[in-house]
Amino acid sequence: MITSSAFKNRKFALLGLARSGLAAARSLVAGGADILAWDNDEGARAKVADIATIADPLGTDLSGYAAIVVSPGVPINRHPIAEKARAQGIPLIGDIELFSMARADLPPHRVVGITGTNGKSTTTALVHHLLKSAALPARMGGNIGLPILSQVPLPAGGVYVLELSSYQIDLTKSLACDAAALINLSPDHLDRYDGCEAYFRSKARLFDMQTAKQHSVFGKGDEDTARIYSEVLERRGTDFVHLADPEKLDGQLEWPSLQGPHNLQNIAVAVALVESLGLTEAQWRPALRSFKGLAHRMEVVKERNGVLFVNDSKATNAASTAPALAAYPRVHWIVGGLAKSDNLDECIPNFGHVVKAYTIGEAGPMFTKLLSPYVPVESSEMMGAAVHSAAAQALPGDVIMLSPACASFDQFKDFEARGDAFKAIVEAL
Repeated sequence: MITSSAFKNRKFALLGLARSGLAAARSLVAGGADILAWDNDEGARAKVADIATIADPLGTDLSGYAAIVVSPGVPINRHPIAEKARAQGIPLIGDIELFSMARADLPPHRVVGITGTNGKSTTTALVHHLLKSAALPARMGGNIGLPILSQVPLPAGGVYVLELSSYQIDLTKSLACDAAALINLSPDHLDRYDGCEAYFRSKARLFDMQTAKQHSVFGKGDEDTARIYSEVLERRGTDFVHLADPEKLDGQLEWPSLQGPHNLQNIAVAVALVESLGLTEAQWRPALRSFKGLAHRMEVVKERNGVLFVNDSKATNAASTAPALAAYPRVHWIVGGLAKSDNLDECIPNFGHVVKAYTIGEAGPMFTKLLSPYVPVESSEMMGAAVHSAAAQALPGDVIMLSPACASFDQFKDFEARGDAFKAIVEAL
């Protein structure tokens, strides 16, 4: 695991003991810290009972504590722990800030940080893949894979590649990424922020933590990302601030797991990041062909009778579904779940690619009404009915795609379970 002498003989309070919280607890104790820890789940508390004082920090005098370490899942905009921290003058941080504190004790290395509303996971995994293909030691973590603190430290010359959500950035104070990227911005997580601008500013803080000579990369395509790019460019100049232009790339048809205009933008950002670290086109271009993609993100499941089945269960809002529809010319679209908004406006430009829509879940009736003026619609309610009906109607060359534009919680515990259900139905056809 990653730990630090900076933790020694200091006291930390932890709130939230899921994967990142548990990793933080173990890292702190390994570094010589004393910890007080709490989670509302008794089973989670039991996992640290041998190394921590178990108590709710809300009811504890935290005088003398170095920080309160909060899980990204804790809504600090409305949770009383934020007021507690302010009242006692204690920093509110997360596991990424602990990693930042530990960097001085690690062998010489570099850090890549990647944020944005959509495409973070694919871009992070792609950067990790490109670096490893170039024989550079690399670890991937943050909002993807294993918590970064639980991983084995890299040898000298290694690169840590971190996917960073706005929640994680909110809890990070000093992470100075050698290369950082903002892929795109669209409204999301507004239950945690006072409007879109506050959410966008949370993302922009990733660049505020950088030094003048660390690389900043920005996606091209939306005006809010362009605005932040312009601000950083004005502040720091052109040598270390880069616009990732997908129009300068060719050969996408040769990269089967990276189809669609949104993935071309993801590729452009990933290429700009690895080039800022010294990779050449001769290194990154062949590696794009071997990238396998991520489960539930434009995942090719199977081809059956000339029909391609694609699992894009991770698309939980219209902004992330829109580029998926743009990726293929003839799509049988399975859409619905627990709606995050009352419209699909961002998908409208790509409705010409939709052969037919099959609505499912709680949002099904609303989406049927929204879509009927534009495309043929079938009210399926359940995913199994939608897949079977689409399979019976699709022609060779068509794509049957689950891209729900909704959260999963009406019928499934998470988007992974929803995607796994889709794959099981397809395999059973």
